[in-house]
Amino acid sequence: MLLASATRTISATPGLGRRAASAISSKYSKAVFGAALQKSPQILNKVATELTNASNAIKASPEISTLIRNPTLSSQERLAGLQLLYGKLEGGSGAAKKEGLSEITKNLFEVLSENGRLGEAEEVIQGFQELLAQHKGELTVTVTSAQPLPRDMVTRLENALKQSQAAQAAKVLKIENKINPSILGGVIVDFGEKSIDLSVQSRVTKLNNVIQQSV
Repeated sequence: MLLASATRTISATPGLGRRAASAISSKYSKAVFGAALQKSPQILNKVATELTNASNAIKASPEISTLIRNPTLSSQERLAGLQLLYGKLEGGSGAAKKEGLSEITKNLFEVLSENGRLGEAEEVIQGFQELLAQHKGELTVTVTSAQPLPRDMVTRLENALKQSQAAQAAKVLKIENKINPSILGGVIVDFGEKSIDLSVQSRVTKLNNVIQQSV
């Protein structure tokens, strides 16, 4: 019950802003990561796989998504959602099915349910994955653009990013190109806790703000 003891002290205060909610999700991420790391490298990898599968299951199944993300559900309904999720994750075959889910993974979802924070499960999982990447010495740089970037531009970005202190401290540098047409053009680069907004949408917003202030 290592994870439970670490996370039950996190209050479920309603009406929190996005920044506060994100900070609390981070505490859950650190708790589950620390619990898995303390067990063994094998358990850490097992929990990582289970949480990735859980995130995929929540996104792929409308029924599971509703039961997980709906904050108005009763504790019994949330429990039913967890059982449905567990069944999905344990629906494999061979050794994976026989072994079942780890106590740490089940513990996490149960504590989230008890504290009324199942809706933040995906954010908690993302935080866990970031901690795991840091543990492995990986740095993932997310480059958001309106359209897929040409390979030569990705290469130029990669070469430029390798000169940063964060990249030089990492063992592995990964670049992910996400598509978001709403930024209109340019790019948004996110790595670690830093974000560089070079999008056209950002420039348009700044221009609108200047115009409004001048009127």
